[in-house]
Amino acid sequence: MKAIMTVISTDRVGIIAEITTLLASMSVNILDLNQTIMGGMFTMTILVDTSTSDYGFEDIRAALTEKGESASLTIRIQRADIFNAMHRI
Repeated sequence: MKAIMTVISTDRVGIIAEITTLLASMSVNILDLNQTIMGGMFTMTILVDTSTSDYGFEDIRAALTEKGESASLTIRIQRADIFNAMHRI
């Protein structure tokens, strides 16, 4: 299953490494990643494939939420099919 992730934070060293290391530890495959820094704010959007993971979607979401809280990051993940349905005209 594909999912869309967003990460927002004040820019600092290591954000991409922290997130990608966590995803790799859960065998979540990164399909596409886009990041930018706007006015000192770090923003990243990641398309992931969770079908390669032994963790369920809610477990992945919980791990990302925990990481966000401990690292002062705002992390959201949403199933791609739901994201696409919400943004169809």
